[in-house]
Amino acid sequence: MSEARAARPSFADVDYDEAMRRARGLVPALRERAAAAEAGREMPQETLADLHRTGLFRFHQPRRWGGMELDFVALFDVPAEVARGCASAGWNVANLSVHHWMLALYDERAQDEVWSKNPDALIASGIAYPQGSGRRVDGGFVVSGFWNFSSGVDACDWNMLAVMIRDGERVVDHRMCLVPRSDYEIVDDWHVLGMRSTGSKSVRAREVFVPEHRALCMYLARGGNQFPGARVKPNPLYQVPLSALGSHCLAAAGVGNAQAALELTVEAIRERSTNYTGARMRDFQAVQLRVGRAGAMVDAARLVIRADCLEAERIARAGRAPALEEKLRFKRNVAYAMELCTEAVDTLHSLAGANGIYDRYPIQRLFRDQHALGGHIGFSWDAQGGPWALVALGGEFSSPTM
Repeated sequence: MSEARAARPSFADVDYDEAMRRARGLVPALRERAAAAEAGREMPQETLADLHRTGLFRFHQPRRWGGMELDFVALFDVPAEVARGCASAGWNVANLSVHHWMLALYDERAQDEVWSKNPDALIASGIAYPQGSGRRVDGGFVVSGFWNFSSGVDACDWNMLAVMIRDGERVVDHRMCLVPRSDYEIVDDWHVLGMRSTGSKSVRAREVFVPEHRALCMYLARGGNQFPGARVKPNPLYQVPLSALGSHCLAAAGVGNAQAALELTVEAIRERSTNYTGARMRDFQAVQLRVGRAGAMVDAARLVIRADCLEAERIARAGRAPALEEKLRFKRNVAYAMELCTEAVDTLHSLAGANGIYDRYPIQRLFRDQHALGGHIGFSWDAQGGPWALVALGGEFSSPTM
């Protein structure tokens, strides 16, 4: 082990309870920074420093590289807790942390290139395969493309870019290409309704060579132990299918944001009177029912997503890959859970009345953030609700990465 690597902090002895305690401890500071973070359109340096100090980017990094290597459910639980403080921070924790999990699927040489130099290195992504194109050459691939929504990209040393490999006009492979910062351009086009401090700018790459060991074939990440990194990763954690549960970590931002909306609403209503009659809002049954319904929806969303994560790891530990219907059920569930969270936030925002239109009132930001993150394709009920039903009803569904 090099002196530089030895000097880096290790989080291999941090267990689930301690990781959650650290995440919970950041919530007050994240709430205080949220407005300024939004104005800055990227994660603040103070927040980055806190997340590196606590190791919360590394909860799924293998222990052999100094990570926590927690059970799969941490993929949801840790960023959901962070998102109670700031949805954008929770989103970036989820997004950047899952890339440590994904890097464990790659060839050992790719892991060594990143983590031996800096186990704290952050990796962004561009996940839409049609936005990238490539061709096979000797020793690897040459890729080009323009990928939007590369969350947290300004803080990252690497990027995982989704590429469709073609032989002429025919698509022959889907690869996730690990590319160093020097090989892509960041395009500052992140001027958006919500989730502003994720800094999810676009990236552009032109004719970049990616060696074979840094181009993960996504047909090997559909569940099971066929991925290149399996030789040194016996933990079933890494055998959970990426395509089926890749959105569950991001859903943490929606659940945490909805939980924050519930907490802030309860705090405001406890002592609030109406401006015109002086009656206490908490004494209106309509208010009670709305708050109660919102709370039930947030709890239900959390339970659905956690149940998926627990079941997916149980399946992996049983030594099998989920069937297609099971994978599609996971994708159905996460989209439904996000619909619940969005409805909960809408309900709570309506209780703010005229106060809810002021920039100074935090719930207006939570409302915008919820609708912004809800636009993710993984949370689209129109896209995710039908395929499971089709298969359950005896139809056929085909996706090369599923």
